Amino acid sequence: MDSLTLSAARRERFARLHDEGCFVIPNPWDAGAARYLRHLGFAALATTSAGFAFSRGLPDEVGVLSRDAVLRHVAEIVAATDLPVNADLQEGYADDEDGVAESVRLCVETGAAGLSIEDATGDAERPLFDLPTAVRRLKAARAAIDASGHRVVLTARAESYLVGHSEPLRDVLRRLTAYAEAGADVLFAPGPRTREEIAEIVRAAAPLPVNVLVSSDFGLTVADLAALGVRRISVGSALARAAWSGFIRAAREIAEQGRFAGLADATPFAELNQVFGEPS
Repeated sequence: MDSLTLSAARRERFARLHDEGCFVIPNPWDAGAARYLRHLGFAALATTSAGFAFSRGLPDEVGVLSRDAVLRHVAEIVAATDLPVNADLQEGYADDEDGVAESVRLCVETGAAGLSIEDATGDAERPLFDLPTAVRRLKAARAAIDASGHRVVLTARAESYLVGHSEPLRDVLRRLTAYAEAGADVLFAPGPRTREEIAEIVRAAAPLPVNVLVSSDFGLTVADLAALGVRRISVGSALARAAWSGFIRAAREIAEQGRFAGLADATPFAELNQVFGEPS
């Protein structure tokens, strides 16, 4: 199967995943993590700007990673397995609509099956794009996808919770409604953690599917979220941070105590070697 046919097949599979039910789309930060998640049987993957930034020794802040670096990373994750990949494009690496459209066009060329555009600016004084601007940027992303001729799922992210908005739920509902009208395929508001807030977002978004971020164990399971009508669950930087936690514990023990007990629970070499020897 040639690369174009493979990309089309992945994109079709990814779009169909959003038609019914609920699925988890975990976020690998490198090719090895992507390969292992495929080994576990997940149906799709999503990149994580934070996980990638941390792997480069950088903070997860708008503008820290260049568009070219992110696109190379997306292409690496796409090439690592045969699973469809959703690309975290942050704010589109541009303020203006033309720049967002160009980022989307280039992202589609990586073979990504989906991509997300958020409305956070990275500016502490003006943390969110005003709604008319955010809508224009999302419409530019939609037009770029449509012009490509490829079936790529567009996710619109409302960042009101993450930037500390005074009334995050109210603002998220207002923004997601506008983003649905602007052409989004999936709606995503990272931050809510209660059943009530999540259910209200799902109701407001209907009939479009909703992605919920689970970045820590806040008491809801996959089954719980499915019962609330959530269609897609991502974990953002959580898996990368969990990996960092194991590394930090073991490294600190060596550095501070001269002990190697932190290596006792390390995954056996043979297990990883076998997994990474499997066809991708």
